[in-house]
Amino acid sequence: MVNSQKAELSGGRGWRRACDLGGTLILWGYFTIGFVLFFAPAYLAARVFARDTARAFQRLNRRFYRGFFRLLGRLAPAQVWRVDPCIGKIRGAVVVCNHVSYLDAILLVAMLPRHTTVAKARLFRIPIFGRMLELSGYIPASSAHGQGARVLARLEALPAELAEGNNLFVFPEGTRGRENAVGPLHRGIFKLARSLRVPLYVLQVAGTDRLFAPGRFAFHLTRPNTVTLRQLAVFTPEMVLGAGSARALADRVRDLLERPADIDGARASVAEEG
Repeated sequence: MVNSQKAELSGGRGWRRACDLGGTLILWGYFTIGFVLFFAPAYLAARVFARDTARAFQRLNRRFYRGFFRLLGRLAPAQVWRVDPCIGKIRGAVVVCNHVSYLDAILLVAMLPRHTTVAKARLFRIPIFGRMLELSGYIPASSAHGQGARVLARLEALPAELAEGNNLFVFPEGTRGRENAVGPLHRGIFKLARSLRVPLYVLQVAGTDRLFAPGRFAFHLTRPNTVTLRQLAVFTPEMVLGAGSARALADRVRDLLERPADIDGARASVAEEG
C-alpha cells in the first residue's frame, strides 16, 4: 500500500516535470522562433517606415509580450492572475515596482501601452538585442560601456515624452529581491521623479518568482500559484515634492512595498488588460 502510494506520487511528480519542461520549450520557442517568424518583419518595417521608431517599437514590444502571456495562460491553467485594472490606464507618470523575477519587466511592458524603462548598461552591448533596446527608447542604467551620451540624451527627452503620455517604469531595488524581502531602494529614481514633476505610481508584484524562479530554465507551469500586480499608491507631483528629500520619498515607497501582497484583489488576465 505504502509502496503503491509512493509510486503514484513519484509518477505524478514525473508527469508534472514533463509538462513543465514541455511548456517551457514552447515558451522559449515563442521567444526565439516565434519572434523571428512573426515579429522580426514587423520590427524591420517599423525601423524603415515609422516616423517615431521608439513609439512603434514600444507598441510591438507590448504586443509581443502580451502574446507571450496569452500563451503562458493557456499552458499554465494552475496560475491565477490578479491584475489591477487601473494599471493599464496609467499615462504620463513615473512608475516604481518591487522586483522578484525576470518576468516582472516584461509584465509591465505588456501592461503599459506607452513606456520606457531603465536597463543595465551591459545589455546595450549585446548584438541585435542591445540595438532593439536603443530603438525602443530604453535608458541605460549607467554611463558605463560608452553609454554616457545615450543616458544624457534620453534623460533630456523624458519631460516631453511624459507630457505626451509616455511612462517611465523602474525597479528601484536595481536587482531582484530574495525571499520576499524588499531590497534597498536606489534614490536616483526618486530624485528624477521630483525633477520631472509628474505623478509617481507605486506598484507591487508577487508570485512571478514562483512561476519562473531566478536562475532557472524551466517555468513551474503546473504548480498552483497566484500572480498579483496591484497599484499601492499614487503620489501627485505636489505630494512628491512635499515628501521632503528623495530619501524620505524612498522610505515612504519602501514602507508601501513591504506590505503583504493582496491575493484577493482585482482579477484579470494580462491579455485582457489595457
